Order: sequence, then C-alpha cells, then structure tokens
Amino acid sequence: MSNEPIQVSIRILDKEYRIACAPHEQDGLRESARLLDGKMREIRKTGRVIGTDRIAVMAALNLAHELCQLQRSRSVDGAEIDPRLVLLQERVAQALAAEPALDASGERV
Repeated sequence: MSNEPIQVSIRILDKEYRIACAPHEQDGLRESARLLDGKMREIRKTGRVIGTDRIAVMAALNLAHELCQLQRSRSVDGAEIDPRLVLLQERVAQALAAEPALDASGERV
C-alpha cells in the first residue's frame, strides 16, 4: 500500500475543503471534520457568535479545552496508579520471598 498523500474532500459548515493526507489517515481526517463541523454548528446555532472565522476559533478553543481536561485527568489517573503498582510489586516480592525455593524438579529446597 502506498503512503503517497491523497486528496480527501471534507465539508465544514457547508463549505468544501480538499485536504492531503496519507491513505491510512483518511478515516481519522473525516471523523475530525465531522466533529469540528458539529461543534461549529452548535456555536452558530446559539446566535451569539457571528462570522465563520469567529465560530471556528470558538470551536477550536472548546476542543482544545476538552483535550486539556482529558490529558489532565489521564495524568491524575496515572499518578494514582503508580503508587499502587509499586505497593503491589512489593507485596508480590514479599510473598515470593516467604515461599521456600523450588529446585528444577519442583521439590522444595
């Protein structure tokens, strides 16, 4: 399969764009375009933001904010997991140290 860029047509707020991307990224690009289009339509529907440029900036800010929150929550989860993994490793090591060793035949030494 070729990695040569292909032209993909996407539609955002009723305007068509042609974007070059690798063939294996085509589905992700289309999914991203649908997400952006949906966010921009939500903002436009409120009527508080006028102009495609401003709607695009507000949508980008909203998506960036969601991304930051997701990254922050993942780093918090990771920080909580690490100490538990260390404790679990210590318990396993203690349990293994308490067991008598086995030789190659499976008999206790």
